[in-house]
Amino acid sequence: MTADLLKWIVPWEFSWVFLTCFAVAAYLYAIGSRRLRVPLWRRATFWAGMAMVYVSLHTYFDYYAEHEFFMHRIQQVLLHHLAPLLIIAAYPGTALRAGLPLRFRIALRRVCRSLAGRVASRVLLHPALVTVAFVAFIVVWLIPDMQTLAMLDWRIYRAMNWSMVASGLAYWWLVLDHRPKPPGRLSPGLRVLSPAITMTPQILAGAIVTFSRTDLYPIFEICGRAFTLNVLTGQLIGGVIMWVPAAMIESAGGLLALRQWLRLSRRGRLPKRTPPRRIVVAPQ
Repeated sequence: MTADLLKWIVPWEFSWVFLTCFAVAAYLYAIGSRRLRVPLWRRATFWAGMAMVYVSLHTYFDYYAEHEFFMHRIQQVLLHHLAPLLIIAAYPGTALRAGLPLRFRIALRRVCRSLAGRVASRVLLHPALVTVAFVAFIVVWLIPDMQTLAMLDWRIYRAMNWSMVASGLAYWWLVLDHRPKPPGRLSPGLRVLSPAITMTPQILAGAIVTFSRTDLYPIFEICGRAFTLNVLTGQLIGGVIMWVPAAMIESAGGLLALRQWLRLSRRGRLPKRTPPRRIVVAPQ
């Protein structure tokens, strides 16, 4: 029993970089959430998202993701959609900052207010760039040649997974922003509409994979499949996973954005439209 449990806990491919980043984020949030007395539901949401990231990348689950297409799609949906959505829905920014020592908080504030920090923020978190990257990363890694490269080179494989997490966090940070615009980067209406736009190409890609009658990803045969499952059946399951569950998660994100829009409206924080000026023509 203990041996079976250790098999699942022990990473398939150990990474000091991932473990360090994960431990630092977890430590800062644990300290900051105590200082700020973060509500229980927000803490539970954050830790659920963090757990999904850890299980997907640093346990034996990663072995199945590398040896079976539909397991790989489950991993990508977790890393790109669900885990980032849960983490950002917990609004962990203030708690993470509160977990930093005072001198680091002061230094971080100075960096964010500097010219270089503001330029980097505007470029890297530009709504168009973030939205395109969110869709592009999920579609690009579905190209059979790109998938083959990722499976044959561990560095590309890790870059693929990191790109999924980073693009997911950036995108949901824009969509679930609880502030009006400005200082938010998207208007509340676009935050609600954005998931409907980004899910469309993903649904199309999922449909193409689902209904394909040829083995699009023979690299999994070369690596050795984890299950004795028909190739096309596994591919069909993988296509459905990126088609239906991914779309449902994005729909949930859109509903959360709608909730924030209604909350801003109730509190009178939406920008008021100025009435058009009427031109009065004097009688002749």
